[in-house]
Amino acid sequence: MKNREARLLAPGKVEVFDCDIPKVEPGKVLVKMEYCGVCGSDVHFFKDGRIGRTIVNFPFVQGHECSGVVAEVGQGVTNLAVGDKIVMEPGVPCGSCEHCRSGNYNLCEKVVFMATPPHDGAFRNYVSYPAEWCFKLPEKVSTLEAAMIEPLAIGVYSAHVGDVSNEDTVVITGMGCIGLMTLMACKARNVQKIIVTDVFQNRLDKAIELGADVAINAKDEDVVARVKEETEGKGGTVVFECSGYPASMAQAVYLLKRGGAIVQVGTTAEPVPYQFNELVKIEGTIKSVFRYKNMFPLCIKLIERGDFDLSKIDPEIFDFEDIAAAFDTAINRGNEVVKCVVKF
Repeated sequence: MKNREARLLAPGKVEVFDCDIPKVEPGKVLVKMEYCGVCGSDVHFFKDGRIGRTIVNFPFVQGHECSGVVAEVGQGVTNLAVGDKIVMEPGVPCGSCEHCRSGNYNLCEKVVFMATPPHDGAFRNYVSYPAEWCFKLPEKVSTLEAAMIEPLAIGVYSAHVGDVSNEDTVVITGMGCIGLMTLMACKARNVQKIIVTDVFQNRLDKAIELGADVAINAKDEDVVARVKEETEGKGGTVVFECSGYPASMAQAVYLLKRGGAIVQVGTTAEPVPYQFNELVKIEGTIKSVFRYKNMFPLCIKLIERGDFDLSKIDPEIFDFEDIAAAFDTAINRGNEVVKCVVKF
């Protein structure tokens, strides 16, 4: 057994080093990693060394969309055994604060979340992790699919927060991985019509493949005018903003039907020139999504029974030792690749 980890040494510089295999404490398991996705937050930390007020203290290990196989079981662990395929929910809440006790553990202020400073992530061959937050995969669900459960959880939770149904026409701005997962979640809820936007045609093509009814390239068309055209001048009943770009965030209110709701999924540390007066005039609502809660077991079941086919995301796979190329692709080849995943 040999352990290696990818350390972010400075903005734009990542290298792989030898490291110790962690000791397995009571209540934890040693996981031999198999796959870990490159998330948008990973990209921001990689490029800038920070996201808003959250600043990286170098060296830093990234990665939190992860799956693997149990290699060793700590004392007191009864829910897992050596050889089990698992997916790891990357946030471990305190369990005792008011938010945890009310079931809203995604709001826990003491949460230890992988790859969020000061906590290192999962770009390692071996990781020790609390067994309570490792979920066993059924035979039908591969560890590659499992590495995409974390973004799927965001999409499923977003559709839940938006409370969409077959009566709704939804608009989803931004067809990165999170936007595509939100699209799939809305499709699973039999939404009446799904309109999506992006600036990369490959992502719009993927959205159509996954069930979008209308795809608008924001580089080539007036998004507001086209959405109005597709909705008889009314706008979407729910607008999911998944791009995280200030201009797209500000535009969301103009895509919204009177009395509708904006679900803010994407994040930005930049100022957003939001016209709240426009929101007031149509009595619109803004809802927000912060990660997810109680979604991993549900997502596993939905994948197992065929509600979601994550193979259609068709991620580009990179060897762990070539992780720098994965980041380069995620940053510079968005017009070609939807999702980058590292294989160990």
